Amino acid sequence: MGKLFVAPVLAVLFLATPAPAQPAPANDGFITLGTMGGPVPSPERSQPANALVHQGKVYLVDAGDGAVQQLARAGILLPRVRAVFLSHLHVDHTGGLSAVLGLRNQTNQREPITVYGPPGTRELVAGMVASMQPAARVGYGIPGQHWAPPADTVAVIELGDGERVSVDGFTVTAAQNSHYDFAPGSTQDRNYKSLSLRFDVPGRSIVYTGDTGPSAAVEKLAQGADLLVSEMIDMGGTMANVARNSLDMPPQAKQQLVQHLSTHHLTPEAVGQLAAKAGVKALVITHFAAGTPDPLRTQGYIDQIGAHYRGPVTLANDLDQF
Repeated sequence: MGKLFVAPVLAVLFLATPAPAQPAPANDGFITLGTMGGPVPSPERSQPANALVHQGKVYLVDAGDGAVQQLARAGILLPRVRAVFLSHLHVDHTGGLSAVLGLRNQTNQREPITVYGPPGTRELVAGMVASMQPAARVGYGIPGQHWAPPADTVAVIELGDGERVSVDGFTVTAAQNSHYDFAPGSTQDRNYKSLSLRFDVPGRSIVYTGDTGPSAAVEKLAQGADLLVSEMIDMGGTMANVARNSLDMPPQAKQQLVQHLSTHHLTPEAVGQLAAKAGVKALVITHFAAGTPDPLRTQGYIDQIGAHYRGPVTLANDLDQF
């Protein structure tokens, strides 16, 4: 498992050391490929993406911008990726999917890849497939030698709240979380969902919150899990990061963003409460929308989480393996 923050000095060393390129993972595990959060790019962290490795096969869990490069840095060849699971359809979690699909097509990967995700995933993938058509028709520019029809190389399965699917010997369970607050049963609620995902592989259970606010459904989903991979929001740091990126943000847009961040994400205290109520064995934090925290903020996060959860806590870097 990744390094644990058991002392301030260790926390400083862990965050200050760049993650090196990793060898191809030999064992089952969960790799945090990209640990940045939100739409503002970072020079230090890639956008949200993870890899579940099971019996030599690889499954992407979210696919933010840079996912393909991060797979390469982790020593994972793209053809090993069997499926993609999307928690929700915000572009910071899906921006790298187009490269996954397009590069598989360009390198003649004929076995279809399956994309699992919430309602709207079929429409999202259809748009990506349409964008792949010109390149597939021209191929490498040799007359009569085009690539496979892009639509034949990908399948989509949309998931709803409480749905469970079996994939290559393990089980995936979805729970609708509180990243959106559309009225239950409304047209918007039916058409737009944000999901947390539980992966029950032989001998181990891993829960990925995706983006969510406090949620009883996620607490239930994570009950007794061996590993909880949770998002976390630093309101002050995130708003400062956004301000540096968007100098002329209109006041109304800023107000809406504050509302979104404060209700649709988890503060360090809320993460600790979630982990404690679910009784998880270990906790990993990702989705650093404020960017890489300095040592003082790092210790503050650990203290706030530790006020509620007494188990091991890791603040993940890109390419950490658990």
